[in-house]
Amino acid sequence: MSIIKAINLEKYYPDPSNPGKTFAAVNDINLNVDAGEIFGLLGPNGAGKTSTLEMLEGLSVIDNGEILIDNIDVKNDPYEVKKIIGVQLQSNEYFDRLTLSDLLILFANLYSVSIDPQGLLAKVDLENKIYALPDDLSGGQKQRFSIACALVNNPKILFLDEPTTGLDPQAKRNLWNLTKDLNEEGMTIVLTTHNMEEAEYLCDRIAIMDKGSIIAQDTPQQLILDYAPKPHETPMHGNIEDVFLALTGHGLRD
Repeated sequence: MSIIKAINLEKYYPDPSNPGKTFAAVNDINLNVDAGEIFGLLGPNGAGKTSTLEMLEGLSVIDNGEILIDNIDVKNDPYEVKKIIGVQLQSNEYFDRLTLSDLLILFANLYSVSIDPQGLLAKVDLENKIYALPDDLSGGQKQRFSIACALVNNPKILFLDEPTTGLDPQAKRNLWNLTKDLNEEGMTIVLTTHNMEEAEYLCDRIAIMDKGSIIAQDTPQQLILDYAPKPHETPMHGNIEDVFLALTGHGLRD
């Protein structure tokens, strides 16, 4: 059953190379995301992934088309949509003198909900950082805390925009495990990524975007069968990242 439907979705921006003209950052796309799945938007820079995500989240104006989130029309009821979604952004800036606990309570108050900061931090494996300041956290810990902030309203749908960009191997794997755990609890997750391995490992289905259009959409396994049935060379068992983690037990910056 679809929990997200995007129909003939379009987004236009001014064209920097043609003053007075616009270009389609998102060009008449259709998406259906099933409840309880992890759905990935994959594509190069400028493909339209983030623009699509921001319209789904109600953070950007929909120029044309329609989006339904759990049968709520995003154009007509953006604030109702925000009650049932959580959004983790690529970068976050916090009040630097507030502890993680204080920040979570602040965000919860914006939703008029009560939370257990310790329990929420435990969910993202940061319970021992409850009195830490954001600047005390490593890159991977900051990403996990940003997800904790996105969970304060216990959302049905979690949006992740390139959640592992810039992270070392161990921090990336921790984020993957957290994503899987949240999904197994019943949360629908939509993520954007440049990381092919990440998309294949996490996603039940993938939409590949290029130049504002969806050029392929299916399960990772079916996409491989359809477009890359024969590898260029015989793959090794695992990769160098797996070797590094197996030998050291931690990432480069742990």
